[in-house]
Amino acid sequence: MHIRLIEVPMDFGANRRGVDMGPSALRQAGLKASLERLGHRVEEEKRAIRIPIQEHTEEGDPRMKFLAPIAAGCEQLAVLVEEALAAGVFPLVMGGDHSIAVGTLAGVGNFNRQNNTDFGVVWIDAHGDFNTRQTTPSGNIHGMSLAASAGLGDPRLTHLAGTQRKVDPRNIVIIGLRDVDPEEKRNLKEAGVKCFTMADVDQLGMAEVASLALAHLPAHLQSLHVSFDVDSLDPQVAPGVGTPVQGGLTYRELHLLMELLAADGRVASAEVVEVNPILDVRNQTATVAVEMLSSLLGATIL
Repeated sequence: MHIRLIEVPMDFGANRRGVDMGPSALRQAGLKASLERLGHRVEEEKRAIRIPIQEHTEEGDPRMKFLAPIAAGCEQLAVLVEEALAAGVFPLVMGGDHSIAVGTLAGVGNFNRQNNTDFGVVWIDAHGDFNTRQTTPSGNIHGMSLAASAGLGDPRLTHLAGTQRKVDPRNIVIIGLRDVDPEEKRNLKEAGVKCFTMADVDQLGMAEVASLALAHLPAHLQSLHVSFDVDSLDPQVAPGVGTPVQGGLTYRELHLLMELLAADGRVASAEVVEVNPILDVRNQTATVAVEMLSSLLGATIL
């Protein structure tokens, strides 16, 4: 497989600083070498996405903090993702906070629209990221990114890189959910997003959850995008995240999920977000993230 690494050092979408160094932490953890050992051809996207320094930037609307720089960065990202897919290359986006998904999914959505194809999204996250300006308790845009990509919320996000909806919410599956705001819960239900909470993982086991998730994403969806927020993992496994929530996925549960997604054969793009080396212990979180991405991209025990 031909993989293109796209770096997005965005840290405007959340309260806690440090995720702008996430791409560097992933590199230090050996991401490129790990993928090359699997036989992939790995290249770097040399066009840098320009992210201003937060201290030099106005916050703006407190219910949509730092909207302007987030939108500008996501516009750039959408172009790079769409171009990679058009060239037959697998875009692997390294964040940054989860607000970057607005750009990633805009690029994936635009590529599929141009080719009259449809795709699904597997959102691996402790959070739904399905708030809008009206429902957000924090004003942090990393908690609005999936809603915006599904056409809900402020037009400055929903119309980014094109006015059309980027992904049908019925083609979205969230796995690992365990921290949802009250109004966000209503948004998810009304939109028809399929959610598997940690209670589902506990009761059914990850193998069954993965099977049900893939069954929800039918064969007419030619490709899948995987959005991997490292806070989906339990903080004991991945301490270096800005919004840790106890009771998350174990190492083995997420490893199995990634293997089963790889075996499905439709994963055509991915992103990894919210690695925060400032809060980490000896780069543990980035190392685990690299191992999970390797499983998603073909690493097997035998």
